[in-house]
Amino acid sequence: MKKALSIVLLSMTMLSTLLAACTSGQPQQTTEPKSNPQSSTTAPTTPTGAGGKTTVQFWHSLGGKNGEYTDAMIKRFNASQDKIEVVGTFQGSYDETVTKLQQAVAAKTGPDVAMLERAYVQLFADSEVLEDMNPFLKKSGLSKDDFTAGLLGHSIFNDKLVSLPLNRSTPILHINKTMLDEKGLAVPKTWDELNKVANALVIKENGETKRYGYSMPYDTWYPIAMITQAKGKFFNDANTSIGFNNGEGVKVFKFLKDMQSTGALYYPPAQDSGNIVNQMFSSGKIGMMFQSTGVIGSLTDTAKFNYVTAFLPMDQVYANPTGGANVALMSNSKNKEAAWEFIRWTMTDPQGGLQFILDSGYLPFTKKMVESQQMKDLWAKQPNRKVAYDQLQYAVDTNKHVAWTQVMQEFNKAIQAIMYDNKNIEATLDTFKKETERIIKK
Repeated sequence: MKKALSIVLLSMTMLSTLLAACTSGQPQQTTEPKSNPQSSTTAPTTPTGAGGKTTVQFWHSLGGKNGEYTDAMIKRFNASQDKIEVVGTFQGSYDETVTKLQQAVAAKTGPDVAMLERAYVQLFADSEVLEDMNPFLKKSGLSKDDFTAGLLGHSIFNDKLVSLPLNRSTPILHINKTMLDEKGLAVPKTWDELNKVANALVIKENGETKRYGYSMPYDTWYPIAMITQAKGKFFNDANTSIGFNNGEGVKVFKFLKDMQSTGALYYPPAQDSGNIVNQMFSSGKIGMMFQSTGVIGSLTDTAKFNYVTAFLPMDQVYANPTGGANVALMSNSKNKEAAWEFIRWTMTDPQGGLQFILDSGYLPFTKKMVESQQMKDLWAKQPNRKVAYDQLQYAVDTNKHVAWTQVMQEFNKAIQAIMYDNKNIEATLDTFKKETERIIKK
């Protein structure tokens, strides 16, 4: 457990700040609730449950409707079993789950299976608390080639398979097509087109902006996506500093600030920014937005206009990070075989992950899911969800570093300084670069 102690210390100091700073970030970019009365960090005192079944504890971060879909999946698994019973426990947002998991690992009260936002996988893998699932995968007749391309990038650490995808998403462009059609505008495919379309949608009355062109939640996810579209990388190849020293970051934030100054971009308050932009989009106060694929279902239900999705517009290239969470088998689990059986079932049984994906709107994470008739039928009925899958061909692995959690805090500070306080972009990013290098050298 190489860095377990340092992790725990971080949990007591850093993550409390992180929770206050991040309102809808990459780790919690959708509208999942932050708390739940069923949340608990208590582990079972015995490995067996009712009827002598082996009890598997599964900690997850999905509340609301997605929590209901998760509970339904667990119920289906338990109904199929006479030897294993999975107990699913909602632990709050992705960040809250990380905090509780760090404390539980130190106290040896952790679960058997945990849901981890994909950017946190490296942190736990570096602390050697995640089981290598390669032997389990092989024993079950599975291989990494069975999984959807673009979703395994954060699952491999030092040649070990430390997590597998489950509820995965990606940022995408959500569009009020009715609004564009009224202006005779085409869906933007490039930053230049996005700029022109967003400005054309702005409505001002008596000096007040009544309608904005586009928006995005306060989050690291979207600037990172744009940095990669400008052909930058968040971390450099040597993992010693940031990877956008050639002006890519400055280009991104100048683009955003220019659009913010005209009303083409509405940049929301940090607190509850995801819900704010969702509501403004649904009510026609913004024409387009960068948001997670995880909201396609709710927008489909609420939009009173022609709602469509499209790839994130390109600058030099199309590129988009992925988000959402994976499942990991904890190395301290005393029920590894039973825990793996639940994971295996989730990955392969049509009543497992496939039904969860059909219900929730997350991305299909195995090739068999993609090729299934159920998925084809769904995409025919809801082409917006097919767009999200198709965009995975441009997926890139970003912010993949064991120091990401700390670096994220500094990046959030830089975003706040630029987007809210109008600080100088070059100076702010230079400070961020120095802080990143200081953190990495620790």
